Amino acid sequence: MLRSLQGERVYVGRAASLSFLQLLRDTVTQHIGPSQFSHNVKLEDMLETEAPKNVSPGFEDQLDLQQRQALLRAYQIATRGFLYLMPDSELTQMLHNRRSDTGHAQHTTALLDVMIAIGAQSHKHDPTKVQIEHFFFARGQRRAFVSMLENPSLEMVSLFLLMSFYMLGACRRNAAFMYLGVAARAAVALGLHIDVSGSLPVSEQHRRACVWMSLCNLDLLVSSILGRPPATASLRSESGTSITEALQRNDLAEERLVALYNLAQILDETITRLYSEKAASAQVAESILEKLKRWSDGLPESLLAPPGTEQECLAAQDRVIGSLHIACSYHFAIIIVTRPFLISALGVRLARLHDSLAERNLSDVFSENPVHSRLALACTDSALYMLQTCLEIHRSHLLLGNMCIMKAFIFAAALVVGFSLFSQKDPNPDLEEAFTGAIDILHMFSQQSAQAGHYYEILSFLRNAIAEQRQRLSNQDQSSKSQYVSKLFSLNGRRASRQTEGAVTVNLATLTSPFDINSVPLEWEGMELPFWDSFPFTEETLPLQDRTSDMNPL
Repeated sequence: MLRSLQGERVYVGRAASLSFLQLLRDTVTQHIGPSQFSHNVKLEDMLETEAPKNVSPGFEDQLDLQQRQALLRAYQIATRGFLYLMPDSELTQMLHNRRSDTGHAQHTTALLDVMIAIGAQSHKHDPTKVQIEHFFFARGQRRAFVSMLENPSLEMVSLFLLMSFYMLGACRRNAAFMYLGVAARAAVALGLHIDVSGSLPVSEQHRRACVWMSLCNLDLLVSSILGRPPATASLRSESGTSITEALQRNDLAEERLVALYNLAQILDETITRLYSEKAASAQVAESILEKLKRWSDGLPESLLAPPGTEQECLAAQDRVIGSLHIACSYHFAIIIVTRPFLISALGVRLARLHDSLAERNLSDVFSENPVHSRLALACTDSALYMLQTCLEIHRSHLLLGNMCIMKAFIFAAALVVGFSLFSQKDPNPDLEEAFTGAIDILHMFSQQSAQAGHYYEILSFLRNAIAEQRQRLSNQDQSSKSQYVSKLFSLNGRRASRQTEGAVTVNLATLTSPFDINSVPLEWEGMELPFWDSFPFTEETLPLQDRTSDMNPL
């Protein structure tokens, strides 16, 4: 449980990166002692920003049609794949008819307001864009609660979806989560989750399918990031395949939406079978990975094709960001499936590393399960591929200024890479470049996002912890080279005797060895998930010796 901005306790579940972060903090503490990474006075706080209090009035008449179109284009790029609520042609028509006084026009105006706010939010830091963002979101939000909340409609579901997406970018994740709940209940009231083929016009079926799949996509991603049960989990089975069949998939936007909708079903299964059960079975993980492989093999080539050289800049950026969202969602799903086994394998690896430094021979006890090691490698590789892809696009200057889902993906991948680096004695250039690249990207996002700034700070502290771990391992390795000679003089203090050095090494290995030797089984089929991931955010750091005696990874 964490504390919200108002001091309320809020739930963060086992699949969340924040839970993995806490385990990583405990591990780092056991190996190098207290550090900026592992000890923070705000460890139990969930970072959230306050709603802006002074919203500048009067932006309605200051934006001409061209400026509105540019912000709506930015909105479309920012939401590619995740949301597709209406065709581009319908969005253009809405923009031209926004001054109508009909009740329906009031609803569409609220939609346009929040879309414009998301477009302004996605720009790189610009004080004017920030004022535009705050003004249009506040007005759209006000209209949602005044005229729409009591009357479910497709526009209402779409509006609360958009407000949820905006809140993620504004570092107000609890509000985003609650808005998704409102959208989900309204969708159920409208029957978006059931098969209505044959009873409604084709155009109406198409619109309903787009809104429902957009809701499921965002609901599953936000819930998996926070480790909370999704609002649509029990409803998706009722829709069957008729939902995706309602789309003709005539353009890339629809193809992306369907691809991520199908991926969301696998992600939901992952959370249910690996994180909601007591044991994380390698057999279950491998079966889910096989489904992810079939999903990736079945993707249309058009979804991942690079933009043509003849495309103008915005069109190229649109295509690249859409492909990025698909690729990173896939890599994130792989990470979620395999992360429990990464913890198992790297825990053993760290134990063996310090065992060798202590000049003990316990390799038979600290033996890696080959299946777990294979799954752990998949976790690290997926995180590496995600960060390499993001870094490539970052260097091409195609990333937006604020990407609410991507910053969470990048943080999750960087924690995996950071854990791998911490458990290695020798440098790994590919992993180190990817880890540094993640920090650079989050630093860029931090100009517009407090959440990204928080992630940047955490990873910077983790980088320092990795450097300290490497230095300690190097020093211990140097001190154990020969029993006949010791370092005579150092500016860091008086020399230590060989006996003292040896004692320090042995004591360190004893203190940091993350397993109780007598309780480690040589083979195990499943892993107790609550053991690794239900500990988050306690006042005291639990010793790894106590926590790992039951062998319950993540």
